[in-house]
Amino acid sequence: MYRVFEALDELVTIVEEARSVPMTSGCVVPRGDVLELLDDVRDALPQELDDAQDVLDHRDDVVSKAEAHAEQAMTGSRSEAERTVSSARAEAEQILAQAREQADELIAEARATAEQTVTTGRREYEDYIGRAQSESDRMVQAGRAAYEQSVHEGRSEQARLVADTEVVHAANTEAKRIVDQANDDGERLRSECDAYVDSRLAEFEDLLGRTLRTVGKGRQQLRSPVGAPFDYEEWSPGGNTAN
Repeated sequence: MYRVFEALDELVTIVEEARSVPMTSGCVVPRGDVLELLDDVRDALPQELDDAQDVLDHRDDVVSKAEAHAEQAMTGSRSEAERTVSSARAEAEQILAQAREQADELIAEARATAEQTVTTGRREYEDYIGRAQSESDRMVQAGRAAYEQSVHEGRSEQARLVADTEVVHAANTEAKRIVDQANDDGERLRSECDAYVDSRLAEFEDLLGRTLRTVGKGRQQLRSPVGAPFDYEEWSPGGNTAN
């Protein structure tokens, strides 16, 4: 190995002392001496350099094997990623199906509650109207009976006291007062009935409004991204309705 460095030093010396070529950066060196020194360098190089050259000559095979291994690893990673994506998509579809099923159940429950509330309200309205009508008819009949009784008593009294004009006038006045009072009572009952029915219908209208808002929120939630929290208005059927 020492001879290699010695020959290189001699080559450097020859180049440094060589005669320059005018107008260029080149120089004239003795070819025989240089070739002899180069042969000495070649002969003095250790065998390990030849082995290293063999490795360099086979580097393409090594690189090809490494690239094949990398491609195989990339294919496996790609397959694993596709399996992960498929699993995530299936899970998302399952969550979406559950959300839709829950929304359908909420809508069905809201619809059933609304129908039940409508039926109950209609039945209560009809019952109250029936009672009010019966009470009104009873009051009218009572007033009519009282009127007829007063008229009958007035006529009887008039026949008995035909000469007493003040008594007859008082009887007629009393009979008219009773009839007017019966009519006033009937009108008052009708007004109270209308006010009660109006208040019940207002409460029922509010209940239907809250039911429609609940259904609307359920539909809006279905259009939300998957995994979003499902929010809807809590309410109990008939919870705010007066008994």
